[in-house]
Parts: sequence; structure tokens; C-alpha cells
Amino acid sequence: MDLLSQTIQMNGTTCEINIAGVLNHSTIHEIWDSSIKWVHNEKPNRVLIDVQNVHTCDAAGIAFILEHKHRQEDLGLDFVLRGLKEDFRYLYEISTSTQLGKKEKSKNFFHDLIMDKPEEIGEFVFNRYSDFQSRMSFIGEFTVSFFQAMVSPKTIRWKDLFRTAENAGVNAFPIIALIGFLLGLIMSFQSAIPMQKFGAEIFVANLVGLSLFRELGPLMTAFILAGRTGSAFAAELGTMKVSEEIDALSTMGLSPIRFLVLPRILATTLVSPLLTLIFNLLGLCGGALVLYSFGFPLVTFINQIVSAVRLTDLFGGIIKSIVFGATVASVGCYEGLRTTNGAGAVGSATTRAVVSGIIYVAILDGVFSIAYFYLGI
Repeated sequence: MDLLSQTIQMNGTTCEINIAGVLNHSTIHEIWDSSIKWVHNEKPNRVLIDVQNVHTCDAAGIAFILEHKHRQEDLGLDFVLRGLKEDFRYLYEISTSTQLGKKEKSKNFFHDLIMDKPEEIGEFVFNRYSDFQSRMSFIGEFTVSFFQAMVSPKTIRWKDLFRTAENAGVNAFPIIALIGFLLGLIMSFQSAIPMQKFGAEIFVANLVGLSLFRELGPLMTAFILAGRTGSAFAAELGTMKVSEEIDALSTMGLSPIRFLVLPRILATTLVSPLLTLIFNLLGLCGGALVLYSFGFPLVTFINQIVSAVRLTDLFGGIIKSIVFGATVASVGCYEGLRTTNGAGAVGSATTRAVVSGIIYVAILDGVFSIAYFYLGI
């Protein structure tokens, strides 16, 4: 039968607990509550546990010792453990080093508000400031590379520029044409039915033309570019960053901005207005098909478009598309260059490129709308 004995006495301001025998899970209940209650009532400045006569000890015995230790530490008082045999020392050190059995600090709303929130706010502000610095550095370096390239066009990697223009422009033609045609068709059909009740179906041409040229053409083209081209840029550059190819370029004295980013942004900026024109043209085809099915000849639809849409509407949308294209390509390249190491880093960079590209395009579209309103465009 396992035996355990305990004696507790006060020596000045020190509470001495002498334990002898078997200190394990089957005996610990004999002394746990009594010793805790004794220390709690006496409130000593120091608790000394002497276990030199303990010949058997397991994790339950170590937990008993740690319970006294943590109680004293929580009160800011002393704790001394004496005589622990070398056979049990390893278990005690493992328990204390891994904080096993240590009581979690109590937290409440006010603790979180006072202790955690400032830290989170500080971390958030620091991350946003670092991100802002990084973006400004990217924009500045790209601006310098752009003007250097304009002064010396032969330094532009034209082969990469045309290859990117082919991928971002020519290869995107099918999806741009399909989405544009379907958008024009759906928009015309949905608006023609209610307008037919008032005999105003012909004005569907005005609605489709103005909507596509001023707003939907540049906006939808930019969204498609963000999902297709911007993500591709982020994935390409992110993979190069993970495989340390970009670091190798920097080591050889070649600027990644001028060597990799500049051709991609220029190519996307050039093909974006062309894709917008294709989107608008196919959207008009969709609208013409709907009105033709309602009995209006094609020439009537064309005449209505010509009378409703002005050149300022066309060029206003083209200017938008140029800015949107440059923004989408810049965001994709930037997110690719800031890719970190890790299995999901490239995927995260691609996701950020698409989401950030769409958000920036939406914000810029709002800015353009306000500017065009005050300019009377």
C-alpha cells in the first residue's frame, strides 16, 4: 500500500511543508486540499517544500508542487523546492519549461481592451505604414524606369513587351468578346421588355451605347484583366521570387522593375483600350440583335447609337481603360514581387493581386465619375 506523510509548520514568515513517501496520483489527494488551505490561511512570504524523503513521484506529484509554485508567483512571493531527487528532476524541468500546468492568466474585457487592443492597433498601423512605404517605393522606382525607357527606347525589352501584349490582348480576345456580347444582349433584353410597354424600345440603343462607352466597357474589361492578366503577373513574378530568380537579377545588377515589370505594365496599358473597344463593339452587337428581334432594322439601331453617343463618351471611356490597365498590371506585378516564402505564398499573392486590382479599379472609377461630372463630360 502506498504511504504518504506530510508535516506543515511555520518558521517565521516561511511555511515549511515536509513530504515523505509516495507522492503520486493515488496519494496526492491526501495532502492537496489541506496544504493549499493551510498556506492560504497563514499567508507566508515564502513556501518551502522539502521532498528529500519522497522516493516515488509522478506527474500528479509534480503538479502538486507546481500548484504551490504558481500560487506564490501569482502573489509575487517566494517559493523554494528542496531535496528533489535527480530521478524526478527531469519531469519537473520539463513541466516548468513547457509551462505545463501553469494557470492561464485570467482575461476579461477590460484586460483585453487595455492590454491587447493597443498592441493590435500598433501592429495594424505599423503594417499599413510599411505597406504604404513599399508601394511608394515601387511607384517611384517604376516612374524612374519609365522615364529612362522613354529617353532610351532601345533599352526596353520589346520581345517581352510583345509577348505580354499577345498574352494579355490577343489571347484575351475570346473571353472579352463573349462577355461583351452577352452583357449587351442581356442589358438590352432586360430593358427592352419594360420599355416596350411605353413604345420606347428604340431608346434601348441609347441606354446600351452610353452605358458601354462611358462605364461598363472600361470597367468590365478591367475586371477581366484583373482576374486574368493581373493574377498571371503575380503568379509569374511570385514564382520567380520564391525560386530566388529575382534575387539573382538584383545580384547581377539588373533592376527587376526595369527588367520584368516595365514590359508587362506597358504591354497591358497598350492593349487595354483595344480590348475595351472590342468589348463595346460586341456589346453593341448583342444590343442590335435584341432590337432586331423586336422588329427594328439594323440601320435604325446604328443611327440611334450615332445620335446618342458623343466622341467625348468614347474617349472618356478610352482614357479610363488606359488608367485601369496600368493599375491592374501594376498591382499584379507589385503583389508578385512582395511574395514571401512558403507553400501558399504564390497563391496568396495571386489572390491579393485580383482582389486589390478590382478594388483599385472600382475606386478609380468613382474618381473618374466625379471628375467627369465637374468637367461636363
